[in-house]
Amino acid sequence: MRHRSTVAVLASLTLLAGCTADPLAAPTKGGTFATPSGAPTLSGPYAAFAAGMSKPVVDPLYPERGTDAVDVLHYGLDLDWSPTKRTLTGTATVRLRPTRDASSVSLDFTPYTLDTVTVDGTSAKGAVTREKLVVETPVRADVPITLVVGYHGKPTTTAWPTKRGDAHPLGLTIDSEGGIWTMQEPFGAFTWYPVNDHPSDEALYDIAVTAPKGWTGVASGTPVGQSGNTFTYRSTVPVASYATTLAVGRYKKLDATGPRGIPVTTWYRTKDTRYLPMLKRSPAFLTWLEKRFGPYPFDSAGLVMVESNSAMETQQMVTLGEVQPQRGDKMFDLTTVHEYAHHWFGDAVTLTDWRDMWLNEGWALYVQKLYEQDKYGLTDAEMVKASRQRDGELRKEYGPPSEPDPAEFGATNVYTCGAAMLRQLHQALGDERFFDLARGWVQENLHTQQTRASFTAYVNRKTGHDFTALIDAWLDSPTTPPETGPLPW
Repeated sequence: MRHRSTVAVLASLTLLAGCTADPLAAPTKGGTFATPSGAPTLSGPYAAFAAGMSKPVVDPLYPERGTDAVDVLHYGLDLDWSPTKRTLTGTATVRLRPTRDASSVSLDFTPYTLDTVTVDGTSAKGAVTREKLVVETPVRADVPITLVVGYHGKPTTTAWPTKRGDAHPLGLTIDSEGGIWTMQEPFGAFTWYPVNDHPSDEALYDIAVTAPKGWTGVASGTPVGQSGNTFTYRSTVPVASYATTLAVGRYKKLDATGPRGIPVTTWYRTKDTRYLPMLKRSPAFLTWLEKRFGPYPFDSAGLVMVESNSAMETQQMVTLGEVQPQRGDKMFDLTTVHEYAHHWFGDAVTLTDWRDMWLNEGWALYVQKLYEQDKYGLTDAEMVKASRQRDGELRKEYGPPSEPDPAEFGATNVYTCGAAMLRQLHQALGDERFFDLARGWVQENLHTQQTRASFTAYVNRKTGHDFTALIDAWLDSPTTPPETGPLPW
């Protein structure tokens, strides 16, 4: 994720080097799946959703979002947007596995008007209060159910938990032309569908978006096809709710081919036409990233332009605010590479809870700085000098990256200080071992949720050297740790 204040930091920091498709079809491509340790075996029609099994947790920073009482396996979303009525009409088919016996099921949801609620085909009582949909139905641990919710209403956003000056609402936003778009980190997916809105509960998705004639519906996932003015998308690998996206607008389509034949789709508006030379760079960005960090981890890629000053690494389809290309070629390139880097570090391998945001943003920022070195001549000396200066300022202002303030989500310390730690690992390991570590981290943990502890254990095992003290120092110290040199390999 990049918001305006982080982009501003970059200028001063030359820091560190209708009907959904058949949801029961088995996953085909996109990597292997790691079933959570100790997870039950799914049978019958639910077996097709085994890749969506997770071990949900209660978030220590935002405990009011998400729940550990359910593990959503699959979301089937049929959505219809009316710009004239400013109304979203939806049917959400949620296949979920309760993790314990209970008398009800709860998901995050905005108070839309509920039209229908059924559980396994039988009508059920449901109500939305305090951004929670509670459905009264007895459930048993590890016995999956299918919850279907029909709803309609005008979208509302939710507050972004930060004190930053560039704060903006999160969730589904209506733009100046009557279209919609969304950015929702650390939460906000609940503003357009009922969801366990926490990254520890990743799930599979089928999304069908019906748009007005002449408009386009865009969503995260691999494009499945178009029937009339209904556009369908499928995610056969797990997706965290914050990494889903939805946009409806008067879009034009630009098709391209990325590395290994991956389809790359760019959705842009007429007013974006002058930026087409920039927007056509996605295949080159992906090729650069693949050479260093291994195969692109999804079946398709792309980006969608929206009315925002931000950018977001939404899975398979970067959501790019229109202000980004206005900042010029270099800033556009750095921002877009940053978001695509997240498809490896954050989307393919996802944090378990928001204490470890550095695990997403540290990697993405460091990858971005490596790109700046390669393409824009940033030197090691410039990188180190600016990195250490800014690292010290941010630790003093916000604390170390391992102790994020829940009221300051996305503070720059989780970017800069996390990237500084990775630079130290790179310096200690050298190029060959560092990039082998980075590729292995993604490929060996593909489509799983990870933590600081698992990252440290992986680094130590992969390298054969105990880097625990180095990692702990850079993540926990209130002041910038001393520089360390390369190890005598």
